[in-house]
Amino acid sequence: MAFKAGLIQTSVSNEMAENIAFVREQARLARDAGADFIMTPENTGLIGANRAETLQKAETEDGHGMLAAARASARETGTWFLLGSIHVRVPGEEQIRNRSYLIDSSGGIVASYDKIHMFDVQLAGGENYRESSTFKPGERSVLAETPWGVLGMTICYDLRFPYLYRDLAHAGATMLSIPSSFTVPTGQAHWHALMRARAIETGCFVLAPAQVGTHKGSNRKTYGHSVAVAPWGEVLADAGGEKAGFVVADIDLARVADARKMVPSLTHDRTYGAPVLHKAGLAKAAE
Repeated sequence: MAFKAGLIQTSVSNEMAENIAFVREQARLARDAGADFIMTPENTGLIGANRAETLQKAETEDGHGMLAAARASARETGTWFLLGSIHVRVPGEEQIRNRSYLIDSSGGIVASYDKIHMFDVQLAGGENYRESSTFKPGERSVLAETPWGVLGMTICYDLRFPYLYRDLAHAGATMLSIPSSFTVPTGQAHWHALMRARAIETGCFVLAPAQVGTHKGSNRKTYGHSVAVAPWGEVLADAGGEKAGFVVADIDLARVADARKMVPSLTHDRTYGAPVLHKAGLAKAAE
């Protein structure tokens, strides 16, 4: 089946109210441009100035302002909506969750996914990230039905763990959501290559709305380039790395079967033993 995906590219601040206003506006504009399925990036609610503010401003699912706004936008526009991720407080837990939501056109929550892989890195330019100090990792992968096909839900740093995407494809995914807040250095080096690789390896469409620019209140900088990638690896839409807004991409899921027929690698998996190190000093002498 075919549909139009609207990828909203945001540059969120540390104030949720203004981020809500922007997402609601862009959702209306994307719908006017023909989008049937609207998606937002990771951290759609806000990006805190620091760990303390991020924890302090996290809200419970039942009272989360951005989740309520996304559900209202879905109802208002009559579209399906992927809220890329928000910071959710679970009562009784010290850490918070980085959670993505799939919402149907009536505003109902179809599925949610907690980010599994934590971005704990020290970049060469001095940028230091320790997501595991703030967020509790998810423990399950998630598939969800949409009117067009099965969606495999992931978030940002998950992108670097290809076995997750292969598992999702084997389980029935024809589309993969990868809402992100990529840093500029890693985005410049790896963003497009990894997005295309995940699409090619799985024969799935990849839909990756992203944060962009310098974020007010935190001074964090993100790479942008929200992309939609076809199963054969073509980039169908790219929002660029300069400004917030949206792009619309035509998605024809018949292309999934076409790509998988040409290169049926999902049917070629084999089991094999764990790697064994052969040490050079133990080589047998030739007789």
